[in-house]
Amino acid sequence: MAKKRTPAPTLTDADPHYFDFDLDRGIRTQVVEKLEASPLLPLTRGGPALSGIYALYFKGKLVYIGKASKGTTKSKRTLRSRLSEHVTKIATRQNITLAQMKCRYLTFSSEWWVFAAEFALMVHYQPEWNASGFGSKMPGVGRPGTHRISRWDDLFPLRKP
Repeated sequence: MAKKRTPAPTLTDADPHYFDFDLDRGIRTQVVEKLEASPLLPLTRGGPALSGIYALYFKGKLVYIGKASKGTTKSKRTLRSRLSEHVTKIATRQNITLAQMKCRYLTFSSEWWVFAAEFALMVHYQPEWNASGFGSKMPGVGRPGTHRISRWDDLFPLRKP
């Protein structure tokens, strides 16, 4: 006759001896604190030629989180080049001016931290432009293979020549 097996105990937060380290929360807490302590700057073509994350503010509200990872992307984009791309995009739009835009950024010595920090900030802030089409490299159109106009392009259409 086979012996009945007792299931292994389930570890839960109710067990006073159980601990599950929340690395996501640890990263998020630290990167939010550091970002919010960094200077709020006008959005310009400046910034360091380094990898990092950045936050864009429109009329004082955080609206976009982005990253620049020169070591892990084909384009080798830096914070300086990525912020410059946004300056160019905004300067060609209606209903928005560069004077209404501000930014903050953080640099990292490890490319891995760039990705971890961007994800943590997006989870924390849930910025509206991250899901609007703002970051698209193809102004005025949706992702390749689609014909829809993004919400961002609808709100801020290209200036008429």
